[in-house]
Amino acid sequence: MTRSSRLGSRRIAAVTLAVTAGMLLASCSDSGDKDGGGATETPDSGSALKIGMVNEQSDPGTPTKGGTLTFSGFSPVTTLDPAKAQVAGPTGGSELGAIYDVLMRYDPIAMEFKPQMAASLEPSSDSKTWTLKLRDGVTFSDGTPMDSAAVKSSITRYITNRGPQSALWMEKVSSIDTPDPTTVVFNLNSPWTGIQTMLATGPGMIVAPTAQQGAQFTPIGAGAFTLENFSPNVELVLAARPDYYDGAPNVDKLKLISILGGQATAEALKTGGIDAAYLRTLAPILDLVGAGLPGFIDIPSLGYIANVNQAPGRPGNDLRVRQAMTYAIDPEALNTRVNEGKGMPGQVIFQDTSRWHNDVAPVGVDPAKAKTLLDQAKADGYNGQITFLAMQEPSAQATALAVQAMLNAVGFDTQIEYVNNVGDLVKRMYVDHDYDMTTAATSISEADPYERLYSSLKTGGPNNALAYSDAQMDGLLDQLGAAVTDSDKKAVLAKIQTRSNETLPWQIWGNVPQIDVWNKNVHGIEPSLDGIVLFDEAWKN
Repeated sequence: MTRSSRLGSRRIAAVTLAVTAGMLLASCSDSGDKDGGGATETPDSGSALKIGMVNEQSDPGTPTKGGTLTFSGFSPVTTLDPAKAQVAGPTGGSELGAIYDVLMRYDPIAMEFKPQMAASLEPSSDSKTWTLKLRDGVTFSDGTPMDSAAVKSSITRYITNRGPQSALWMEKVSSIDTPDPTTVVFNLNSPWTGIQTMLATGPGMIVAPTAQQGAQFTPIGAGAFTLENFSPNVELVLAARPDYYDGAPNVDKLKLISILGGQATAEALKTGGIDAAYLRTLAPILDLVGAGLPGFIDIPSLGYIANVNQAPGRPGNDLRVRQAMTYAIDPEALNTRVNEGKGMPGQVIFQDTSRWHNDVAPVGVDPAKAKTLLDQAKADGYNGQITFLAMQEPSAQATALAVQAMLNAVGFDTQIEYVNNVGDLVKRMYVDHDYDMTTAATSISEADPYERLYSSLKTGGPNNALAYSDAQMDGLLDQLGAAVTDSDKKAVLAKIQTRSNETLPWQIWGNVPQIDVWNKNVHGIEPSLDGIVLFDEAWKN
């Protein structure tokens, strides 16, 4: 496809969950018309938002060349190696995508995967073999070809280095064949459509064979930009590649930073200090949408939950304790305390903003039942004590205090332990497994609910910080992974919701919207999945 035809199709589209630190630590309506229409009037709450474009821009005309586009991400970039990063919008996915691009892109408006660096990706009739065709003439920034051997080498490196998505890849993919320089064949152990997601995220960011020289790694990719300067946790500056396969980018440079705090980021946007940003804090999102700034709203599922440690010896190991928590904690009351009633409270995995929503009823809130269950656990020796781990941040503190009050009201003895930053909280949860209960987010993508459910719930899963283990749930996850059609997936997801209600792996409190947003003079930014955006056709006038 030529650059002009791709640009035309993109303009049409534009106007129509290990999970790790950034996506796991979110703080804090019906979407039946999934035609891409987002909110067009000033929203007064999160429930007024829909998944889709907001404040859509009219055709801006011929792109302006030159200049620097400044983007503020949710968290600072700490690594330029896709094998060492959780590639998602809040954790450097857009920044790495500018260097490496992706083989496939998820179109969240059409709700389908489309070739990006690849020319095509086609499944066999049983979805157990996927054939990837590469575009002719694509080169890395060092001039070497991005051929099938390079693709296989990069993915093998990702798996060998135990990239965040490598465990699922190894379970699903049996081998990779390269019958010719432009063809890559993925042979699977079972039917699986999630390979499309993989090729649109970390494993699909192809690293040049020359990038790794012994212990030395140099960020050499086939994307639209190359490294000019990198100060970890401060800024990343990228320069446009004149030899990018789809033509030189419109902007000369990208400046990629991270402003601390959603409100400060919103103010920088409105004053022109930055050109674009990723946010996942409700109040500034509502403010920016109301101010008319264009962007893309996403509402990943399980965006506002509590992880409960179910390891032996922990209070959450007793199902009755988890049930008592669920009956005691009212998501609506939390929403009032934390979000002034403007959030998206709920107890189900998929709210009605999601295409995966089902009719399975939530557990409900019942303090009397909570007290009865807790008394039963106490009669068997539980002392009622539980510690809630939280960050020293206003919304996290508000959540902790509200949870403490509701749990104590039914007989728990809840203590709050504060940590200084996200890194400390993640380490306690995912490395040390040293916690009882803490706010988290799984952030399940609309594109593919399986990957994050698998990593969070599967017995021994790579991001199973819950110590959750349930043979029936494992079987349902296997069914979901092998489901090919959306209707089959939705049927299994309803069963997963039912089993979740019975076993309570999490405390589910609602969702948190996220937005990729830009100023009115910025055009051509293209959304993908998990909050990732692509900058190869971005420009500003």
